[in-house]
Amino acid sequence: MSAPGANSAENSRTGGATGPAVVDPAADPGAGAARTGKRPSEFSTLEDLRLTTPDGAAFVIRVLPQPDPAAPVVLVLPAMAMKAKFYLPMAKALHAAGLAVATVDLRAQGESTPALSEAPEFGYRELLEIDLPAIVDAVHERFPQAPLHLFGHSLGGQVALLFSATAPHKVAGVTLIGTGSVYWKAFGPRRWIEALWKIQWIGLVARVTGKWPGGVLIPGAMQGRLMADWSRHSLTSRYRPKGRSHDYDRKLAELKLPVLAISLDEDRLGPKSNVDFLCGRIASAEVTHWHIDASSAVAHRDHFEWIKDSTVIGSEIAGWILDGRRPR
Repeated sequence: MSAPGANSAENSRTGGATGPAVVDPAADPGAGAARTGKRPSEFSTLEDLRLTTPDGAAFVIRVLPQPDPAAPVVLVLPAMAMKAKFYLPMAKALHAAGLAVATVDLRAQGESTPALSEAPEFGYRELLEIDLPAIVDAVHERFPQAPLHLFGHSLGGQVALLFSATAPHKVAGVTLIGTGSVYWKAFGPRRWIEALWKIQWIGLVARVTGKWPGGVLIPGAMQGRLMADWSRHSLTSRYRPKGRSHDYDRKLAELKLPVLAISLDEDRLGPKSNVDFLCGRIASAEVTHWHIDASSAVAHRDHFEWIKDSTVIGSEIAGWILDGRRPR
């Protein structure tokens, strides 16, 4: 199966509902582990779809299908420097609630190749105008009867929202968690100076050296131009990535899809003020806000720890997607 718009695509299905298949151990970590006598990880045994974009970036989409081919499918998009396998608890929670699920690493992260140290320069444009179109088309081809929802964490949420704004006919809805504008003034007056100098320092290092080595807000290394685009957005509040083909700010203002925006009261990287600021940019969308605080059943409420409460959060997201029910 070839993903529309991809230069080449090789989709293999490993385990899951379709049973095991013969695969190349070098290309499949589960098969390689079996060959060496090591037990493969649960994530590596999921059914997978493989594709390569015209500029040579390769992706592995891990899939949890439902028996009903028309069940909505949720594509999970990670945060900066986070691997797709981190989101397995959420994928399993959404799946248990009746949704099909697909996960994928962003360019040069996790299972995507080439690795960051070998990848050519890229920024928001490549994520939005090369990678997401190919990935979304591959998921649509695997689930042709299913409406597609995007679930994005932090940067993954920005990518999900910006892509949906340019291709609303391909997306049924968007869920965001810990995703806000990183505009420095969106952090609130007490954190203006901190946000301004830290994010602009990251952008300066990224532009001068061509990469961000990690630390200071970002847990791992990131590509330089991507971080330059990010820091420019933080300074101006506008989405104007280098080489862009769209007026993303205008597209966001015109977006009319349903959006579930989740904020957490202990999240310092994507606080409620930033989430609300970003939601203000999509005034035409059908936005449902869910602020998770100490009165909720969610015990872990910072930017990353929420994954430990995937069962609770995933159930509420599924209710919103399947029945239009507002999270409690």
